[in-house]
Amino acid sequence: MAVSYKKLWKLLIDKDMKKKDLETAANISNYTITKMNRGENVTVEVIGKICKALNCTADDIMEFIDE
Repeated sequence: MAVSYKKLWKLLIDKDMKKKDLETAANISNYTITKMNRGENVTVEVIGKICKALNCTADDIMEFIDE
């Protein structure tokens, strides 16, 4: 099972934010953003930071897809 962060990228567009803005707001690294861009796994802590920064839930930013 793979993870898709397409919902996150759409949410950033809707909130008129850039990935760099997300890095700052959620206090995460550029490397983490790069991993997410590639559809790689990140920690639950990172997901929590993003959700807190964007005032959303994990369902709003990611989904599991069958490969």
